[in-house]
Amino acid sequence: MFRFSGGYFVLAAENRAKEQLLRTLSGSRSPVKTGIVFHDPWWLLVLLAVPAAVWLRHWRGFTVWLVPFAAAWHRESAKDSKPWPVWAAVGGLVLLTFALARPQRKEELREVRQAGYDIMLVVDLSPSMHAEDYKKGTTPINRLQALRPLLNAFIERRPNDRIGMVVFSGRAYTLAPLTFDRAWLARQIDRLKIGMLEDGTAIGDALAVALLRIEQGAKSRGGQRDGAFVVLMTDGASNAGLLTPMESTELAKERGVPVYTMAIGTTGLVNMPYFSPTGEKTYQRELSDTDELTLLWIATRTGGKFFRAVKQGTIEGAFQGIAQAQKIEFRSSRMIITAELFPWFAVPGAVLMVTAAGLAWWPRRSGVRGLEMA
Repeated sequence: MFRFSGGYFVLAAENRAKEQLLRTLSGSRSPVKTGIVFHDPWWLLVLLAVPAAVWLRHWRGFTVWLVPFAAAWHRESAKDSKPWPVWAAVGGLVLLTFALARPQRKEELREVRQAGYDIMLVVDLSPSMHAEDYKKGTTPINRLQALRPLLNAFIERRPNDRIGMVVFSGRAYTLAPLTFDRAWLARQIDRLKIGMLEDGTAIGDALAVALLRIEQGAKSRGGQRDGAFVVLMTDGASNAGLLTPMESTELAKERGVPVYTMAIGTTGLVNMPYFSPTGEKTYQRELSDTDELTLLWIATRTGGKFFRAVKQGTIEGAFQGIAQAQKIEFRSSRMIITAELFPWFAVPGAVLMVTAAGLAWWPRRSGVRGLEMA
C-alpha cells in the first residue's frame, strides 16, 4: 500500500500531495471533523510491558561469583553505569510501538449540494384589503397589516431561494424581480400600501406577470434551481385585467409552475373602514366576495394547494404548509482523507534503538580492550 523507496520523507510528501489533490477535487467540500486514530490499536498493549522491563532491569542481580576469580577480571568500566542507553532504548521501543499501531490522521469532508426555488409572491392591494377582520392582540388590523409580517418571516426562512413580488389591483406590476437580497426585499414589503394602484382585482394579469418574471429569471439565473412556484394572495374575485384567471392558469400548467393560492380574510360581513376628509374613521359592514372556487381551481389545476386564511394564525399555517410542500432537499456526500503518521514514529524510534545499541556496545567494547591490555 505504501512505497518506502526514497525514505519516509517521500511517503510524507505523498501524503501531503494526496491531501492537496483531494482538497482540490472536493471543490465546495469543507472539513467537518478531524482526529487521530490507530488502525491497529492492540499494539499499544506492548506499552504495558515497558515499565516492567525497566523495573526488572533496575533490580537485576549483580555479578555472579560462580566463576573462579571473577572479581579479578570484572571491572566497573564494563558495567552499564550510564542511563542514556536505557532511556534511548525505552524511547525507541515506545515510538516503534506507536508506529506498529499505525496512527492515522483522518479528516472528514462533507460536500453539501443544495439548490433553491424561484418564488414569485403575488399580493392583492385592492381597497377590500382595508377590511379589519384580523386582530393584533385586541386591536383590529386590516388584511395587509396581518399579511406583511408573515411575508417577511416567509422570505427569511428561505435563504437559498430567489424571491420576487408582484402587486396588483386593477392592474399588475412587478414590485421586486427575483432576488437573493432579503434586506432590499423586506424594504419593498414595507412599502406596500393599499390603494397605491388602480381599483379592481386583476388576478389573471397578476399571475401572468409572475410567470413572465419566472421565465425571465430562468434565463439569467446562476446555478441549478429546483424549480419555481407562485404564491397568490387575494381577498376578492377577478373583475379586471386583460387575461382571465383560467387563461393564466393554463399558462402556469404548461410551464410546470405550481400556484399556491391563499384566500385572505373572513367570509360574510366584515368591518370596512372609511375615512372622512377630516381624517375621521368610520366603519360599514360589507360583504366579503372572495372567489374561493376559482382559487381552489387554480391551485388544483397547477399542482399547488389552496389555503383559507381566516385568521392570522391560519395565514402563518398556510406559509408553513407551502414551505413544507416546496422544501429544499440537501444532498450531501462524504469523503474521508487518511494520512499515515507511522513514519513519524518509526524512523525516530529506529534511530533511538540504534543509538541505544551503540551506547551500550561502546563502553563494553572499551572495557574488553582495557582487560586485554591489562
